[in-house]
Amino acid sequence: MPHNKAPLSVTLPKDITASIAVFLVALPLCLGIALASNAPLFSGVLSGIIGGIVVGFLSGSHKSVSGPAAGLTAIVAAQIALLGSFEAFLAAVVVAGAIQILMGTFRLGFIAAFFPLSVIKGLLAAIGIILILKQIPHVFGHDADAEGEMSFEQPDHENTFTEIFATLSDIQPGAAVIGLFSIALLMLWDRSKLKKSPLPSALVVVVLGVVINLILKKMGSTWAIQPSHLVQVPVAKDLGAFMGFMQFPGIEHFSNPLVFKAAVTVALVATLETLLNLEVVEKIDPDQRNAPPNRELVAQGVGNMLAGCIGGLPMTSVIVRSSVNINAGGRTKLSAILHGLLLIICVLLMPQWLNEIPLSALAAILIVTGLKLASPKLFKQLWSEGKRQFLPFIITIMAIVVTDLLVGVLIGLGVSILFILHSNLQRPLRRIVEKHTSGDVLRIELANQVSFFNRAAIEKTLHEVPRGGRVLIDARNTDYIDPDIRDMIADFRDKTAVSHGVELSFVGMKEHDQLQDQIQFVDYTSREVQHGLTPESVLEILQAGNRRFLSGQRIQRDFGRQVSATATGQFPIAAILGCIDSRAPAEAVFDLGLGDIFSARVAGNIATTELLGSLEYACAVVGSKLILVLGHTSCGAVNAAVDLLAAAKKASEATPCGNLDGLITEIQDAIDPSTLKQPDQWKAGEKAAYSNEISRLNVVRTIRVIRQRSTTLNRLAEEGKIAIVGGLYDVSTGEVNFFQTQDSGFQKNPLPMRG
Repeated sequence: MPHNKAPLSVTLPKDITASIAVFLVALPLCLGIALASNAPLFSGVLSGIIGGIVVGFLSGSHKSVSGPAAGLTAIVAAQIALLGSFEAFLAAVVVAGAIQILMGTFRLGFIAAFFPLSVIKGLLAAIGIILILKQIPHVFGHDADAEGEMSFEQPDHENTFTEIFATLSDIQPGAAVIGLFSIALLMLWDRSKLKKSPLPSALVVVVLGVVINLILKKMGSTWAIQPSHLVQVPVAKDLGAFMGFMQFPGIEHFSNPLVFKAAVTVALVATLETLLNLEVVEKIDPDQRNAPPNRELVAQGVGNMLAGCIGGLPMTSVIVRSSVNINAGGRTKLSAILHGLLLIICVLLMPQWLNEIPLSALAAILIVTGLKLASPKLFKQLWSEGKRQFLPFIITIMAIVVTDLLVGVLIGLGVSILFILHSNLQRPLRRIVEKHTSGDVLRIELANQVSFFNRAAIEKTLHEVPRGGRVLIDARNTDYIDPDIRDMIADFRDKTAVSHGVELSFVGMKEHDQLQDQIQFVDYTSREVQHGLTPESVLEILQAGNRRFLSGQRIQRDFGRQVSATATGQFPIAAILGCIDSRAPAEAVFDLGLGDIFSARVAGNIATTELLGSLEYACAVVGSKLILVLGHTSCGAVNAAVDLLAAAKKASEATPCGNLDGLITEIQDAIDPSTLKQPDQWKAGEKAAYSNEISRLNVVRTIRVIRQRSTTLNRLAEEGKIAIVGGLYDVSTGEVNFFQTQDSGFQKNPLPMRG
């Protein structure tokens, strides 16, 4: 369903406030990621500007924000060292961008669809946890590592956890006060009416942080925050100096094979991070809008080519800034574009003021963002979905936290694949035991794609079939069967099945050379099948069929084959005397095929002379073993019989139907006139319940009439060759309530006595 586009007057204020929040977070991250990558500081800012303005404009995502990515820091640092200069690395970034454009053009953005949802959610929660862990030192003023450093193993040979312990001996009181105050204010803001304020909460805590620090400086307090714990933007005296921060790739570097090798590495990693982050953004987007992944790759490629040309770091879609954008209420991609404009304007015109922002205030914003990404609700949801979802989720989180984003995601993906393989080994197939009139058949329903992963399970299932068993391999929904699987099945057919007396049948094999469609078992009622059944076993077949009808697991029948097989004769196992009601077709209700039953239908399921003749033919001549008199709830004929008896009228007097009198009179024989009430005397629901009971009593009466009026059927019942049972079909549920009476004729009583 297309998304209803909100008017600009509604989205613009929200996009402006969100862009401010994203800008405040993006600025130190751009600088920190550049520092962690051993690249010029301004290269990170340039990448943030291009990611916001250029990629934001070209992207199809409404909430994603692009910029330098923490996940690329190790790769960038290694490639700069390998290529020997930053200018050579810029050439690699240009080529990487071109590769991404080609990938988008050739529609390779489908890759992310192969990552399980549990891994994507694990990535989401892991980013939240990393944000919290990495920002704890910054909140307390321990800024030994750059703000954008997100890897577990840090350049100073510390790691995420040892850095937190190191913070205990290096707390800066002023930074800690501002950081903790900012966290408290942000959480209070989200839980109060202030949340609806047009003023961005991130801007409020940053301004208050700057003001508090300026007051501490004015007072000469030792708690005043030193420049090393504040944002440090390169300051340009004028536009010329600002342009001087840019660097350009040398033409000579494009002939270096190592540049192209580095470009492929950067392109693949940046593409994977972008697609994964795009998936995560879509999951947390309140509007649940989907972004075209191929368009995103083209946008990222253009952004990276431009970044490489003017001295910027490679970029991706980044979850941290995107999450801040969503949490701040951003509605369209205008928020990403505006954040890029704010970066260039503020870095150019007011770098001194930006350098007054305490890192602890920005860390507070990121911690609150992390708490939302790694919410307890997400953990509870995955736990409730079982170990197959929770284990890949939690392992992805732990792997990302102690390694990095890509390694952690690949580990999580590996765990998910192990679960898939284990599932294939356990139950890769749908196994259904079908109860045909001729006996049980194990139907093995193959999946859409049958690969070598399924070999062990299929082989195990086939070898578990008992001697003399019957198996149907159903490939009607299968598009591909691995040649190795076909060879294995053919070998079982030609050797094991023959020696074990297993009837192996196939359906839906299409044009596979080794395996052709072949049904070896009898899937219709033949003379031999009919002769081998008893009244009790026929009743069990009808009961099982109704259970399948209720559960939706109906037998898959080849009606075309049954038409041919029954063309020369019929041997039905039962005769069903039902009502003409359109809601109670016997073949469907009992999940039967062609030639399985005689179906006689008349309003009110009464035994007229003509119908008795049909029932006698079915049992005495053709050999049916059971007569089922099938009534149903909400029967129009029964309701009419009740109403007409209460009104002391004939059907021909109350309706335009001149031939209903005899039929209605038959049904009225099942009614005790003393139990009748006038129409205005029935309580709510009482009339319907009464009529349904009359429907049952009418079935009992019909069974008795059959025995009384047909000496042929009475004799067959006395000899135990047939049985006559009743059933009441509930039109609201589809269930048939079977019952027998004293006139049913069973030698044994398979059902409780009723009536």
